[in-house]
Amino acid sequence: MKLNYFTKRLSTVGRWIATTLFCVSAIAFVWQGAFFSNTSAMAEPAASLIASADAGDQVKGKASEDAGRAKNFIRDTADKVESTAKKNAAKVDQATDNGSFVERKAKKDAARIEKRAEEDAARTQKAVDNTKNAVERTVDSIKDAFSN
Repeated sequence: MKLNYFTKRLSTVGRWIATTLFCVSAIAFVWQGAFFSNTSAMAEPAASLIASADAGDQVKGKASEDAGRAKNFIRDTADKVESTAKKNAAKVDQATDNGSFVERKAKKDAARIEKRAEEDAARTQKAVDNTKNAVERTVDSIKDAFSN
């Protein structure tokens, strides 16, 4: 069934009214939230500073804990890469004659993989430490700013 001219216009007007009503109500909710905000934090700044000190300690503790977990994960991954490289070199060693080109290359590749795994693990652990230290410095700076 085709809509006639009047029904099409009524449908269009209805959509515009619904969109306008939705936008006005969204603005009203946002506006209302700004005027009825919680002012108890402004009335007692000391209470919020104590809470921020506790939160700062929690953030630093969490950063240290997460950094430890990340470093353990990195070390485990490096160990797995190294053991896989050793296993592959051992398989090649078993499959080939003594002193063949393929065997020497497999051992050289395994040594290179182990070296790179150690370097990557060390570099990643250093980055984790730098990130943890940056978080702790930021928390200390924020604490100092609020305590002064």
